[in-house]
Amino acid sequence: MPMIETINLTKRYGDLVALNNLNLTINEGDCFGFIGPNGAGKTTTIKILATLLKPSSGQANVAGLTIGYQNRQIRPLIGYVADELGAYEDMVVTEYLEFFAAAYSIHGSQRKKVVADVLELTDLSYKATAEVNGLSRGMRQRLSVARVLLHDPKVLLMDEPASGLDPRARIEMRELLKELRRMGKTILISSHILPELAELCNVVGIIERGQLLFNGPVAEIVRRAKMGHVVHVAVLDRTDEAAKIIQAFPGVKKVAIQDADVNDRVTKIIQVDFDDTAGGGPTGGMHYYDLPNVLINKGFRVTKFMEEPVNLETAFMRLTKGLVQ
Repeated sequence: MPMIETINLTKRYGDLVALNNLNLTINEGDCFGFIGPNGAGKTTTIKILATLLKPSSGQANVAGLTIGYQNRQIRPLIGYVADELGAYEDMVVTEYLEFFAAAYSIHGSQRKKVVADVLELTDLSYKATAEVNGLSRGMRQRLSVARVLLHDPKVLLMDEPASGLDPRARIEMRELLKELRRMGKTILISSHILPELAELCNVVGIIERGQLLFNGPVAEIVRRAKMGHVVHVAVLDRTDEAAKIIQAFPGVKKVAIQDADVNDRVTKIIQVDFDDTAGGGPTGGMHYYDLPNVLINKGFRVTKFMEEPVNLETAFMRLTKGLVQ
């Protein structure tokens, strides 16, 4: 049974359609990376799943329970980490956590134990008596995670948890999320830091203008976005002449000369776009990687021949620009 499921989920604000028939499935134990431009519908989706917004139409389920009809049963199962931490002034860390533990009906010695446990898990034990408003942004984000772990939810909904963090704080947050995944939590996390999502998540979804463009494993999205091959070529001289020869090479769709800064020197780079046939098999009896030999045989000295890698970031750029349907 899916842990999170949306069926034709739609949310309208007047004439604005924030979500348009969103169909999403996240299984138990998944770490799902939710990717999209600002205003794509990520936060709206998360707030609906957190029972903070009502959908205009369609359905959203958490652990088989339906948002809008079974919210009281759903809320103990979820933990929602917003992009900003709200706290009363002059609260210290333990007071903040004990306040929320009491809201979850955790009392007495059990409350103290739970607070101590989440502080240790989030590496905040040494800040137990510090004022919340005096914490760095990274520590405040970890405190947000500690808060939602108090009642041991099955599902974590995290809206840009690494936003605004310095590199060290991002690494610490990433390691914390890895530990939560090892604990069996189902995690939905939206983020603009795509390389970290690729490392952390086993499944991703790309949303644009309220519509889900892709939902599946990271490797599959990279494969889908890889339309042929993009190769960067540099020759010692006669770049324009080399570009004309490359243009006539079998399978070449497009050739462009670009300036690149290499070791503080401007170098001419030929960007070559091949179609699929040039990468997976012979094209006119040749492969795209035969190109350097062709140039060398014509007297050119090839100083660079490198295929442009397709990762989650480049896949996102291609998909959201409509290059893959």
